[in-house]
This record gives sequence, C-alpha cells and structure tokens, in this order.
Amino acid sequence: MLALGLVFLTESLKGGFWKKFYRIVPGLFVAYMLPAVLTTSGLIAPEWETISEDRKIVEHSTSLYYMASRYLLPAALVLMTLSIDLKGVFNLGWKALVMFFTGTLGIVIGGPIAILLIASISPETVGGVGPDAVWRGLSTLAGSWIGGGANQTAMLEIYGYNQRLYGGMVFVDIVVANVWMAVILIGIGKRNKINKWLKADTSAIEDLKEKVSTFSEKVKRNPSLTDIMIIAAIAFGTVSIAHLCSGFLAPFFDKLVAGIESPTTRNIFTFLGSSFFWMISIATLIAILLSFTKAKNYEGAGASKFGSVFIYILVASIGMKMDLTLIFDNLGLIAIGVVWMTIHALLLIGIAKIIKAPYFFLAVGSQANVGGAASAPIVASAFHPSLATVGVLLAVFGYAIGTIAAIGCTILLELAAVS
Repeated sequence: MLALGLVFLTESLKGGFWKKFYRIVPGLFVAYMLPAVLTTSGLIAPEWETISEDRKIVEHSTSLYYMASRYLLPAALVLMTLSIDLKGVFNLGWKALVMFFTGTLGIVIGGPIAILLIASISPETVGGVGPDAVWRGLSTLAGSWIGGGANQTAMLEIYGYNQRLYGGMVFVDIVVANVWMAVILIGIGKRNKINKWLKADTSAIEDLKEKVSTFSEKVKRNPSLTDIMIIAAIAFGTVSIAHLCSGFLAPFFDKLVAGIESPTTRNIFTFLGSSFFWMISIATLIAILLSFTKAKNYEGAGASKFGSVFIYILVASIGMKMDLTLIFDNLGLIAIGVVWMTIHALLLIGIAKIIKAPYFFLAVGSQANVGGAASAPIVASAFHPSLATVGVLLAVFGYAIGTIAAIGCTILLELAAVS
C-alpha cells in the first residue's frame, strides 16, 4: 500500500520530472513493477523461511496474491460491473472476438515455431525423452496461456510431464507472462498513438465509456458512511455467494467430469472442476443482474473507484511474486517462452492492423488468453472501469476452449521437437 500510495502521489504532481515520467510510463505499470523491484532487492518477500524451536525449517507465505485474486478481484468485478451498459458491451462488435481468437492462434502456432528456432541454435534446450521431454512441459504452458490454471493442470495430466521438472515450466509461465503484461501496460499509456497507427475505429469503445461516465455524473453524490457500507456489502456479499456456490458446483462438476470414460473428453472439461472459474463467473453474473436494479446508482457514490483500489492491490500482489534476477536462471526455456510470446504478439499486431482493431481489443484479447481472469480485467479496466467486464467475459471463454486448443498446440509441439 505504501508503494501504491507513492505511485498515486507522484502521478498527481502537476509539473516537473514526474509529469514527464508518467507521460511515458503508465502509473499502472509502475504499480506492477515497484513491488517486483522490492522483492528482487529483498526488502519484501512473498515467501520466506524461519527456523522453529525444534530447529526445523518452516516455510511461510504472505498469501497476499491468494487473498487479492480470490476476494478482492471478484469484489472489484462486482463494483465495476454495477453500472455496465450491457447493450454497449455487445455493440463493441466482432473485432473483440477476432482478436481473442487471434491471440489463441498465436499461442497454438507460436510454441512449435519457437521450438524450431531455438533447436537450430541449442538442440539440447528442446530435447529430453519420455516424461522429461521438453515438449511435454511446454504443453502445460499452452494450457495456461490459452485457458488458465485448470487447463494447465489438465495438460500436465494428459501428457505426463515429469512433475519434478514442472517447477521450471511454472517459472517460465510467470516470468514471460508477467513481462508481456508489463509491455501491454506500457502500451496503454501510448494507446492514442497506437490506435492512430492501426487506423482503428474506437467509436464503440468511446461511446460505451461516454454512456457510463454520463450516468456516473448524473447520479454522482458525496458518499455517506451508509453508502460506503452498502457498497462493501454489495461487493463482498456477492463474493460470499460466489464462493458458496463455487464450493458446491466445482466438486459436483469435478466428480461428473471424472466419470467421463474418454480421457481426452474428460480433460477438455477439467476447467468445470475449478472453483476459481465458477467464483469469477458467478460474481460477474450476479453483478450483471444487479446492473438492472437500483444498485447501479451506487456508481454515483464511487463504487467503481473502490473496485479500482482492489484492482491496484491485485496488480501490486502480482508484481510482488516476481524476482527479476530469476530470469537468468534458465535462459534456454526463457528464450523459448520469449520467442513464443513474440509470435503471439506479432500475429495480434498484424491482424489488428488488417482489421483496424483498437489497441484495447489487442491488449484484452491477449490477456484473456495469457493472463486469464486474474489479469484480463486489470488490463481492460486500465482503459476504463466500465470495460472490466469485457476482459472477464473473454477470459471465461478462454477457460472453455483452453484444453482443446492446448492439445492441438501440443501435437504441433511434439512434431516440431522430433523433426
């Protein structure tokens, strides 16, 4: 919170160095990187060890990311969705879906191309046999970068990668995905120039932002303590219902999916057993229903501003997980991940240029794949709080197609590795 407070304080300064700095670097990017720098320097630690009285090593974790992703994220989605104009979201049109599927295609073909390129320089980096085969490990990256954690676990089960080596793949996932997210956040600060280069039509996005802003101004009021308490009740009451329902639905579907005879079909639907999937989906659905009631008037008391606070805490907790020095620990796998993500990015840029899609669709379409429901709303809300729901809807769609698309990617990964 001190780091976030420092970011907002310096960003609010009107002149001098900070004005020039934030004209180039978005505040959201600084809020993301500053905790990463603090973790790297050792000043803060998301995990640490202590020696107990019986001389045993005890591992501790702050659980800040878990708290932020499981409680603050759904609460933020509720508060940012309260004033949503659902018709305006649908009016964003087909380009949002095209960019989402372009992002998926970029992951599917990017991995095999990365293997072929790296193999020509360092064959041992993409080698391995049996459960140790690198392509098997990369299949888990495909699952994560198209869908999410549940899809990643499904790919680990399907292709039987050596779990002792799995930590290295998780590390590549965290480093490459986080660096790419940082690049996207920098791009948000230059979105007007990017949209001009793309010759993008941003009218539908601007119309939606204008409608929400006009409504917010119309119902704007100085929030009372009662308003703030009711906003908190709406947010965390919905979160509690989402947790309660996911606690029933996830085990039910997990058992149902486990009963499917075909291993391939079973793993395609593994995401239905994810409590996080159900929690985010239910919280968003309830928020959309509330947007048709008088609850939407709490936007005038600052509902989306409270949601933005929660989003920034989540951003900082994601940054806190990243030790920048670890990038140099496994350069071979990192190189594969960087090439893979570069292909994903280049394909997105190329298609955006062809169909004249706004940078918003490029950024959110990418993060709905690579980051999933935890980071797609962050990127979407950086454009405007009212757009957070777009990120959620696309990310949930990513869960649904994640495993089947990752299987297609893995077939190509194996062919590339043995060629």
